[in-house]
Amino acid sequence: MAVTLHEVAHGRAARYFGDRTAEAQGRLSLNPLRHVDPVGTVLVPLVLLALSSPFLFGWAKPVPVNPRFLRRPRQDMAWVAAAGPASNIAMAIGWAFVLSIAQRQGGGAAAQLIQAMAFTGVWFNVLLAVFNMLPIPPLDGGRVLANLMPPGPTARLLDRIEPWGLMIVLVLLMSGLFSKVLIGPIVVLMDLILSMAGVQQF
Repeated sequence: MAVTLHEVAHGRAARYFGDRTAEAQGRLSLNPLRHVDPVGTVLVPLVLLALSSPFLFGWAKPVPVNPRFLRRPRQDMAWVAAAGPASNIAMAIGWAFVLSIAQRQGGGAAAQLIQAMAFTGVWFNVLLAVFNMLPIPPLDGGRVLANLMPPGPTARLLDRIEPWGLMIVLVLLMSGLFSKVLIGPIVVLMDLILSMAGVQQF
């Protein structure tokens, strides 16, 4: 659900700003099978499991976006890129309220199961949002940054990095460096969302 809605959010934002490429290719579907990426959905999670990584992470097949069809290509592309992480924040908030409601239902087996599922929903969506907003193309944060900054050397550098971005991300993931970089923002954002939903200490 987290990765599927993340990609659908990109596609719907693109359609809102004038690009119907994802819609034409059937990528606005909520069917997870339409968004499976052999590397991000299968290989990377298996490698991270084998390496006993503290983060089990993956991604779906990127939704196609054609900037030529956007009304204001650079500004609109920044919004399209930000839509994915924004959807994960929205889902994390939704799961936090599910967790809060389940906590009020007592300590039965069903309530405990729902609490565990909801907490995982908060955790994974916050992880996806924070990870994707790192300023490394082709991650969403890199695309937001590249499209917001004025044309110049830094923007051109980000464009040159993008073909190698996935390899950079995989190396940093397997090195464990991302664990140290991400854990602080993840904990802060989770605490904020859980507190906002009235979740007791979990």
